Amino acid sequence: MPKPIAEQTLHTPEGLRPWIAGVRTAAYADPPEEALVRLPDAVTRVVLRVTADGHRDVLAVGPRVRASYHLGKAESTCVELGLLPGTVRPLLGVPAAELVGRVVPLHELPGPTPRRLAEELRWLDPREAVPRLEQSLPGLLSTAVDPGRAALLRAGVAALSVRTDRTPAQVREVARELAVSERQLRYLFAEGVGVSPKQYARIDRVRAVVTGAPDTPWSELAASTGYFDQAHMTSDFRSLMGVPPRSYFSGRLPAVTPCRAGGRG
Repeated sequence: MPKPIAEQTLHTPEGLRPWIAGVRTAAYADPPEEALVRLPDAVTRVVLRVTADGHRDVLAVGPRVRASYHLGKAESTCVELGLLPGTVRPLLGVPAAELVGRVVPLHELPGPTPRRLAEELRWLDPREAVPRLEQSLPGLLSTAVDPGRAALLRAGVAALSVRTDRTPAQVREVARELAVSERQLRYLFAEGVGVSPKQYARIDRVRAVVTGAPDTPWSELAASTGYFDQAHMTSDFRSLMGVPPRSYFSGRLPAVTPCRAGGRG
């Protein structure tokens, strides 16, 4: 089984919760003994990265629809701020769909807010980024989040996500429950998440399989994560992870590539 990139989830301060879904740190060191994997991820992130030689980047990292496997990289430390659904355009100046598969220097995005946010974060010690941002983020915003649209979108995200107490709903069921058309739901997701409702659900299910597979039989895992059957789970997993589940968990992986700081990933 490949080695996940080392991450630690931090407490999200109350003052950031209207915009930030979660905060985590990530540490990278060269060379790892095994391939590092980046799982598919439907969250857009703002990342402050500091390398061992002092180089600093503030990046917008868009949703990732397929896994990637990497060799080591120069030692670096990152603080990653996951944006809540519906906050990408107010904070970053673009709809989330424009960032899918991309890593972009934050100051290159349009509008004043990304540039001011990049300036605010760039020279901070990573440990200072979260408390400083809690103080400054409300004053940096040039466009307010639409609370009605954000609430609708987040209800859709919650309904399509895997939970321990229920299987995720189907897209048509979610649209009906929210009293919108499936087309309207797709637009909301493109704008505020970056991927379609169906693609979001696929990513979330595959991530749940990666988390649950070591302890749960395949057929039981397929049922609990919303798949029709084990064959459906295997097909989705292969599409997003590049290999079927048994190959992934036994370490038979696609070719690895060097980690990249920018461009498409």
